[in-house]
Amino acid sequence: MQHILDAILADETSSADFANLELPESYRAVTVHKDEVDMFEGMTAKEKDPRKSLHLDDVPLPELGPGEAFVAVMASAINYNTVWTSIFEPVSTFGFLERYGRESELAKRHDLPYHIVGSDLSGVVLKTGPGVNKWKPGDRVVAHCLSVELEAPDGHNDAMMDPSQRIWGFETNFGGLADVAMVKANQLMPKPEHLTWEEAASPGLVNCTAYRQLVSANGGNMKQGDNVLIWGASGGLGGFATQYALNGGANPVCVVSNEEKAQIVRNMGADKVINRSEMDFKFWNDEGTQQNPKEWLRLGKAIRELTGGEDIDIVFEHPGRETFGASVFVTRKGGTITTCASTSGYMHEYDNRYLWMNLKRIISSHFANYRESWEANRLIAQGKIHPTLSRVYSLDDVGQAALDVHHNLHQGKVGVLALAPEEGLGVLNHELREQHLDKINLFRGI
Repeated sequence: MQHILDAILADETSSADFANLELPESYRAVTVHKDEVDMFEGMTAKEKDPRKSLHLDDVPLPELGPGEAFVAVMASAINYNTVWTSIFEPVSTFGFLERYGRESELAKRHDLPYHIVGSDLSGVVLKTGPGVNKWKPGDRVVAHCLSVELEAPDGHNDAMMDPSQRIWGFETNFGGLADVAMVKANQLMPKPEHLTWEEAASPGLVNCTAYRQLVSANGGNMKQGDNVLIWGASGGLGGFATQYALNGGANPVCVVSNEEKAQIVRNMGADKVINRSEMDFKFWNDEGTQQNPKEWLRLGKAIRELTGGEDIDIVFEHPGRETFGASVFVTRKGGTITTCASTSGYMHEYDNRYLWMNLKRIISSHFANYRESWEANRLIAQGKIHPTLSRVYSLDDVGQAALDVHHNLHQGKVGVLALAPEEGLGVLNHELREQHLDKINLFRGI
């Protein structure tokens, strides 16, 4: 891979030069192994250690198909889906690969005894398959994680409705935590050139997810003046939701778990903050079997004190079971609860009287289509939305990086260097970077 890295680091390398580079027969990749899916049997989720299940292997370069591209990965990032893959919850991802493998001869490439994980990247196109016209070797790119076939009519109004919609690096193989990744060409987007490789790689999944869930007409359809309740407002998803609310003229009400995180959202420009550790909400009893509506009322009162007596127009919901009953309750009449992820549990419970009698809506949201992803990345490139990168690991230390995310020891996004030999490389637009350096570095070192 060294000759590829040398070509990327050299300013004068042309597209033709990249096209003539010899591709490696194998490359480094972070994997889970099919024969280890039972390794954590009998353990609780928190006891399961990604450092034991994530391996840095040398894997063969797959066959490149029509409409696809090889990308030399300079940097990637950790998402919660990599944690799920590494602890084999809620199900083993090898079931996804097996089902995909039954779809076609080309799809069989994904059904392997190992799964290369990772749903973010920044890097350089090395080679494109037949039918790819927009992208060429040498293009500096980031990738969103929506993989679609678009052979059915369902996805042609919204690609997220494609029956073959999958998340690359989670429900497909050949993900971004590697020296080389294989993606569909319609996953590629221009790299924001005021950002380093690791900064550019970090927004992808969470930025696009937050854009659809809050801004898009397919999600919350947020407008100026909306009061938006954002759970985990300084986290991976919430950090972008907070930015979109501020950037779009809405009023974010930011729920965080401690004073350090409260200060982060204040530094982002949000002035309506609820610190859960100070409020000590007890939405559930100690057994987790029954909710306490009095605590919903207490949350609603805290919100009104911040908004001048107004209720919430849109709830940006992703914790799931722990908070969902409260989210439904505090939303105004006719308001919207947008939901994804459910990191605290999938089995939501809420009092339906507060939903149906007050004409509230629950909208499900899952990642984003290509157009939404392109718009989200465009805002990054314009310097209107910024990465939330806090810490960067090497490819060798992905297990530790995933453990940090698993145990919520991180803030914002955790990045990973792949081919990039060090942090700070890849910036071409220094003027734009200087304008936004404080915002770009807001999460660093936290």
